[in-house]
Amino acid sequence: MLEALIAINVVVFVVLRLIMTAQLLFNVPGDGLMRWVELPSQPATLLSRPWTLITYMFAHVDFLHILFNMLWFYWLGRIFMDYFHPKQLASLYVMGGLGGAALYLLAYNLLPVFSHQPSFLLGASASILAIVVATAAYVPDYKIGLLFIGPVSLKWVAGITVLLDFLSIGSANSGGHIAHLGGALMGLWFGLSIARGTDITRPVTRLLDAIVTWWPPFRRRSATPGVGQPIAGNAYHGPLHSTVSERELDEILAKITRSGYASLTAHERDVLNRASRNR
Repeated sequence: MLEALIAINVVVFVVLRLIMTAQLLFNVPGDGLMRWVELPSQPATLLSRPWTLITYMFAHVDFLHILFNMLWFYWLGRIFMDYFHPKQLASLYVMGGLGGAALYLLAYNLLPVFSHQPSFLLGASASILAIVVATAAYVPDYKIGLLFIGPVSLKWVAGITVLLDFLSIGSANSGGHIAHLGGALMGLWFGLSIARGTDITRPVTRLLDAIVTWWPPFRRRSATPGVGQPIAGNAYHGPLHSTVSERELDEILAKITRSGYASLTAHERDVLNRASRNR
């Protein structure tokens, strides 16, 4: 899932750059191309381009923008995947982007300092920061090695990143830094909730599952025995055998999240194994 999300970002960037290059070579005005994927701050414009709530989090301004975002996403995303399900990564990526979009829109339409300042938002930073903060909230003392510094707890990396974004609101990229904070808040909500046994990504996961199931290429792939079948995990809620209730499985998965697989009783492990086989 991590590689898939990175691939989507790269493909979108390459396609947009190819189109813009072709427009340049044939002297076709191309200034308006990015406007169809950027998130506008004006509500009226947003109503005419509602898809930009999603497209903005998969598009980037230039090569360095996508390079550093994807490196940051890959390094911290791998740590996230050590503790959570791939579908939770995809759902939190989307929720982080939407959280960033929400705070950005609220700021530009309610705060006097941004009044009469039309703006556009672009980039995956809010989504990525949601992943970073969620991981830091769940395993705050996880150590990562930083060049010239050495091992640093993830909580300090996330905290300093959020602080720098807050202090940079007055810069030329005010909207971007505000969106980062929105993504960070969504990640913090997820990290604290999952520690209490509640997965806030479940509604988005169900929606993504429905979209994937409805999309013909994935529907055909899922029909192949052993291919595209659901993976057992915290975020998936597919049909189960009648002897394993949805509630019982949720309680077992929540226990694994809190205390690890070793904390399960023999009965709970048997229930989990039967549920996995039935899937």
